[in-house]
Amino acid sequence: MNLADRIAAVQAQQTDQRHSLDTPTHVRMRESVHDALLEGLRGRDVIDPDDFARDVRSALSGALTTDDASLPAAERARLAQGIADDLLGHGPLEPLLRDPTVSEIMVNGAHHVFIERHGVVHPTDVQFTDEAHLRRLIERMVSRVGRRVDESSPMVDARLPDGSRINVILPPLALDGPTLTIRKFASDVLGISDLVSVGTLTTDAAEFLAAAVRGRVNVLVSGATGTGKTTTLNVLSSFIPSTQRIITIEDAAELRLQQQHVVRLESRPPNLEGKGEVSVRDLVRNALRMRPDRIIVGEVRDSAALDMLAAMATGHDGSICTVHASSPREALSRIETMILTGGADLPLTAVREMVVSAIDLIVHQHRAADGRRRITAITEVTGREGEVITLQDVFVIGNDGILHPTGVRPRFLDTFLERGDDLSRVHLIPAEAGRRDAA
Repeated sequence: MNLADRIAAVQAQQTDQRHSLDTPTHVRMRESVHDALLEGLRGRDVIDPDDFARDVRSALSGALTTDDASLPAAERARLAQGIADDLLGHGPLEPLLRDPTVSEIMVNGAHHVFIERHGVVHPTDVQFTDEAHLRRLIERMVSRVGRRVDESSPMVDARLPDGSRINVILPPLALDGPTLTIRKFASDVLGISDLVSVGTLTTDAAEFLAAAVRGRVNVLVSGATGTGKTTTLNVLSSFIPSTQRIITIEDAAELRLQQQHVVRLESRPPNLEGKGEVSVRDLVRNALRMRPDRIIVGEVRDSAALDMLAAMATGHDGSICTVHASSPREALSRIETMILTGGADLPLTAVREMVVSAIDLIVHQHRAADGRRRITAITEVTGREGEVITLQDVFVIGNDGILHPTGVRPRFLDTFLERGDDLSRVHLIPAEAGRRDAA
């Protein structure tokens, strides 16, 4: 079955399931299951999740047996799966979460659900019964990870048990109803060869970045939302030697490092009284006391930038972090802005000096209109001329959509060679220039 047939089959299944779950038979069976559950749970002080799941399936089996509707076996199975998903899983979204071709789910109110497949957004026929139905699902999702969302705290970042990241924003901030965004956790861990095979970067660029990470170069991964920054960060981290202690810091944990000696830290929002918040900046400061060899920050978005730069510049070489930006130059401007607006009483000249001393390399990513994600520039931070931070591209994407070397020799290349890294396979000279030199 080709990709088009698979997508059509999934959409047909979703349509069938939505229509079947709206029938009077479904409503009657659901009420029967609820009555059986309430009877079974009466008198219990503590409800074990596994026991509850068994009770749901038992009540569901009873409802299917006693219901007098003459339904085909396939229809009864669909009804059973729909009710089980609603009570134990993620309701109408469960088929989308199980679909490996779906990378992102976007719920814009109870009746509009969109998905992303292979970088392209598509509408679906999936719907919730009403806004209350969607709210119940959202509350169940966030409560499982100790978060809360209501009118007094209408925005939340959290994650599902499988690591998928979710964001929720409720009315009155969201004018068209509760809005839920799920970035699914990829089941397969991608490697550098996977990025090369899909055209995200070339073999030469991959070899260069691998040597840079092994050589303890401080790397900033930049790009807009959905360009694949976290995927690239995961891949780059795979080149960190297993003998080193790595500390990861994230708002919602989604990094998947393969090394054994990894300490994962996650920020915490304030509680109902507005107390107990632990920010990314707090975690970066604490990480410095945990004897890290490398610090990896999933995303720098506030005054934590100052502490991250300080760590990079004072002995924690080889650290990696990401930042939202539309170009390598803007990535540095955003870092400066985050430091200055975070209350740091520093002149701009001092901030730029910190940036230059801390960041060695910027890897910038872009998502094309067809959904393909590519690294468009690998840029070295070379220094400062007056008030301007100087940059030079080591690799840059051409009109052919392929990442090409510019011929620039990075300053830290000699360090790689002194340490014994074999860079003979890395071509830093453009092919045209090489042919001219040979002639």
